[in-house]
This record gives sequence, structure tokens and C-alpha cells, in this order.
Amino acid sequence: MSHGSPDALRSLALRHLSPEDAEKWLGLLRPGVRLTAAADPDGRAGRLGGLPALPAGAEWPVWEGHGPLSFIASIDCASLPTVAWDIELPGAGTLLFFYFDGQLDDGDAVVLAEDRDSWAGARVLHVPAGEEVAERETPAGLEPYPVVPLAGRAEMTATEPWHPSVRAAFAPDAPLGNRYDHPVCSQEFLDALWELDGEVGHRIGGYARSVQNPVEIEIAEAVLGGRVSWNDPQLSEEVGGWVLLAQFDSEDAADMMWGDAGALYWLIRPEDLAGGRFERAVFTWQCS
Repeated sequence: MSHGSPDALRSLALRHLSPEDAEKWLGLLRPGVRLTAAADPDGRAGRLGGLPALPAGAEWPVWEGHGPLSFIASIDCASLPTVAWDIELPGAGTLLFFYFDGQLDDGDAVVLAEDRDSWAGARVLHVPAGEEVAERETPAGLEPYPVVPLAGRAEMTATEPWHPSVRAAFAPDAPLGNRYDHPVCSQEFLDALWELDGEVGHRIGGYARSVQNPVEIEIAEAVLGGRVSWNDPQLSEEVGGWVLLAQFDSEDAADMMWGDAGALYWLIRPEDLAGGRFERAVFTWQCS
């Protein structure tokens, strides 16, 4: 069975959890799209690298005081596999992802979720379907990443066992972010999940596959200004207000290496996603 298939996840849950706990855990799964290098050019859902196709009047994203951002990926919304989304992704048009990757300053300026002044170093643009566009040359000082076409595969996604949604379902009184005293947080279950699918990978929607702690907690802490402890209910509430828009893993074929084999993440509030307010997406990155 393919990783992320409902049957594979159900089989795993029933092998390691009681029937009641298995059903509760399966009820937390969320649909998403796994993106992988495309073998069939007709099956492309987008691409890593290359040059972005921008409307004539659109400016290349710039982090003021630092310079233009590098183009990371393009996603064709209409070509994504049809899944029962629990978020309102655009049905058409193109999502373009940009990030200040250190090419211009040898990595001196770093985009961090906890540093609001750096948020302009990562951007998402949505180009509506039917808008006249043309490929834009990369600004001086930046080298475009090699093109890697992407194919999309629908999958169900599971979050880390210490994610707030798991805590709420299985250990509501446990401190946020710790491993809870429950089989879904046991090493046996963690090992089984890793064996099923241990890759971070590229993804649209679903749960983020974090390299370290859940990225939703990282974003929530940043939005709250780092003023709350992990035991504060306010943090749990804020975590529930964010969903994954996209994640892009390190990719050898595209010459993309984010820190030490890390990944880039863009999260957004569901109401901003539904309203097309992609400028409100918040970025973070993690590495091992």
C-alpha cells in the first residue's frame, strides 16, 4: 500500500492501538497532496525552481533593506488531485512561493517566524487563472534553482503524536508539546509511523510534517509574540487557528538545501485562505 493511503494508516492504527483509540486517531487525519518529482510531464501539479510567470504589472517580491527573494516553487491549483479538502484552496490559478535564501548576503539575514521584521523575507502570490503572464528573469545577484517538475498524489496525513489536536483527543490535561502518557505517543507507535513514511517531502494542505516540534506551535508562539508558556491555553487556541498551505523539503535535484536537510513551511489562517489573503501567510523553516 502507498504511504498515506487510508488503508495503510487504518491497518497501522489497528495493529498498535485499541479499536476505540484507533478510530479516534483516524478521525484526526487530514487530506493533503504529496508532491514528488514528475515522471509524466502531463501529470504536473507544479514545479520547483525555474522562473516564475508573473503578470506584467506585478513586482518581484523584495525584502526591503535586503533585496529580492528567490523563487522556490510554482503550484498549478487546477492540476492538483481532487481531494476532500478541509481547507479552501483556490480551485484555479497559480501559487508562487518566494524566499530570501541567503544568496545575496551569504546567509547573514535569516527569515525567522519569531522575528516579525523578517517576515517580508518569505512571500506567497496567487495569480488568478486567465491573467496574462510572462516568465520573469531572476534579479541580478540571484541564480534560479534548477527546474524539477512536480506531480501530485492525494493522501491522508497524520500529525505528530504531541500535536495539540492529539493532546485534546487523548490527554487534554497534559502540557502542550510533551509526549503524553498514551499509546499514540508511545515509541512503538512513533516507530511504526516512521517506518510507514519517514520522509518530510513536499506537500500542499494536510498536516505539516515537521522536522522538529510541530510547526503550528512555532507559528502560534511567534504570532503571540513569545509571551506565553507551552502550558497556556491561549497557545493551544492559537495553534488551532493555523493550517498548512505548503511545505517544501530539501531537494537534491533542484539544488535546494534548507539548513541541514531542512524544510520550508507556509501556514495560513483558514479564513485568510478562503478570502485569498495570501499575504497573511506566515513562514517558518526547520532543519535537523
